Order: sequence, then C-alpha cells, then structure tokens
Amino acid sequence: MYAIVYKADGFPICVQVAGVEPDPVVVWTTEGAAKSFIDSKGGAEEFQPVAVDDGSLDAIAKAMGCPVDQITLEPYPS
Repeated sequence: MYAIVYKADGFPICVQVAGVEPDPVVVWTTEGAAKSFIDSKGGAEEFQPVAVDDGSLDAIAKAMGCPVDQITLEPYPS
C-alpha cells in the first residue's frame, strides 16, 4: 500500500468520514497507481507516494499529531 503525502511536511491525503477522527489516510494498492493519481492532478511538485510500513506510519502519525494506533486507512477508490 502507498499513501500520498505532502513533500513539505509529510501530511497525508485524507478522506473525511463522519464520526471518524483523525480522518482516514487514503492509500493506493501500488506505487504506480499513487503516482498516476498525483500526475493526474498536476501535483508532482507538491506530493509524493510513500510505501506504508511501520516507519512511514510513525512519520504520518507525527505529521497528523495523533498516535499511530489511531490511524485508519481508506483504499482508493473507496
């Protein structure tokens, strides 16, 4: 799985779900799919795909300001 994060601060693309906090992190099944999404939105300068693993989840949690065990993942498209 791959999340897409801002290059500047590592904050991920999230989706709003009523009653769920923090907002779920959107993930793609492959790096290619994540890159294609970035490119389709003209966001290559601002965003990058990141493989979801223990290290990246820790970094995402820090960027979001929440404990890692509170992060939920939402596949794209959902």
